Amino acid sequence: MKKYVLSLDQGTSSSRAIVFDHDGVPQNVQQKEFTQYFPQPGWVEHDPLEIWSSEREVMLRAASDYTGDIAAIGITNQRETTIVWDAATGKPVYNAIVWQDRRTAEYCDQLKAAGWMDKICRKTGLLVDAYFSGTKIRWILENVPGVRERAERGELRFGTVDSWLVWNLTGGAVHVTDVTNASRTMLFNIHTLAWDDELLSLLHIPASMMPKVCSNSEVYGYADIFGEQVPIAGMAGDQQSALFGQMCTEPGAVKNTYGTGCFLLMNSGDKPIESKNKLLTTIAWQLGDKVNYALEGSIFVAGSVVQLLRNLFGFIKIRDEIEGLASTVPDNGGVYFVPALTGLGAPYWDQYARGGIYGITRGTTSAHIARAALEGIAFQTMDIVSAMEKDAGVPLTELKVDGGASRNNLLMQFQSDILGTQVIRPEVTETTALGAAYLAGLAVGFWNDVEEVKHQWKVESRFVPQADVETVACLKEHWHDAVERTLSKKANQS
Repeated sequence: MKKYVLSLDQGTSSSRAIVFDHDGVPQNVQQKEFTQYFPQPGWVEHDPLEIWSSEREVMLRAASDYTGDIAAIGITNQRETTIVWDAATGKPVYNAIVWQDRRTAEYCDQLKAAGWMDKICRKTGLLVDAYFSGTKIRWILENVPGVRERAERGELRFGTVDSWLVWNLTGGAVHVTDVTNASRTMLFNIHTLAWDDELLSLLHIPASMMPKVCSNSEVYGYADIFGEQVPIAGMAGDQQSALFGQMCTEPGAVKNTYGTGCFLLMNSGDKPIESKNKLLTTIAWQLGDKVNYALEGSIFVAGSVVQLLRNLFGFIKIRDEIEGLASTVPDNGGVYFVPALTGLGAPYWDQYARGGIYGITRGTTSAHIARAALEGIAFQTMDIVSAMEKDAGVPLTELKVDGGASRNNLLMQFQSDILGTQVIRPEVTETTALGAAYLAGLAVGFWNDVEEVKHQWKVESRFVPQADVETVACLKEHWHDAVERTLSKKANQS
């Protein structure tokens, strides 16, 4: 019997590959950062060919010592990022437009003004926002010379990053996506589980561009790894993959992933919950014919604010130094950092908000700003938890955490304090990659069922609230004052 599953974790700032053993323990982790492009304010792009080359490189490095022992490949990816390529040559027609990109914000305003918000929300579970893939596809078709004509002739293909990787792994033989990535396009009906013809027509997107939509755990095709044909058998958007990797398989279970952005998901079972508090209704996963749904709150900037402190302000040299710097002061010194660098996500959904640091005095130090940046991540999570509790009708009892910043003890303790509930960090924090590995392994019989993998999930640390009620109330008041100052005029008018 083969001994390992290979997970490809293609993120916003780096490509990673992780080999997991049968106990769900990482055996080899390979990672490579790739270039971020910012052609104009609010625009964020990647080179699709660099995404593929970097992922292929780390895949082969990770797999080199396990030839013949890999049972399956799982894929998890940055969601919403949009790629359009030529079906014959495999060459992209434009750079990948990243999920953080805001260039279609004005067009989204036009859709709202035309009365499409409610219908789109009912069909897709999403709000009308530049975050999602649909308007990005339209932008490429409308703005890259000759592309619309080629698309109308059936020559082009669209995919989120999962589709792009599978296309390249299979040498262009397979054009698929899964229900979780499809549910983030603003073009997929989460009730009928099909591309919505009305929405495709609304955005003038030819149906011929769209990939076949599959479940999250099945064999999609085969990849050549050192001469062996390995099944690609699991696929999920990064946040849904993390929800599965955290074994949040029961309704009401909640996780938060602290990555480039921050994403809070609650398993809502086999029935979608329509949010009354500006959260998203999305598909958690599909196993066989059974579909699970989730409520989601999205924070556009979380870990990437640490990059700002490093690259722009020069406060730190490497990311891991942020905790040490922030720990040199006992509190934020009255400084609040609202990291709306690409707008504000849930529950504000202000496409035009821009980041702000408030409360600076002559006594403010780099440590205060560093601490305020970390606290800003936790405060944004708090706002989403509040909305989620209202939608679900029950209070949060615990929060499972993962992602790079979840290893920051200062942040996790503050998160527990500000939420007033326990925060649980698992032994394996690579839960995004682990979820994709589990989905792939289940498809090929590497693991027998979900119950088997459930027993592998173990707690590494629990953080319990330590702050007094008065302090927390004061912090919340000043945070919400800072957010009000950050919101754009358009948001305040609405």
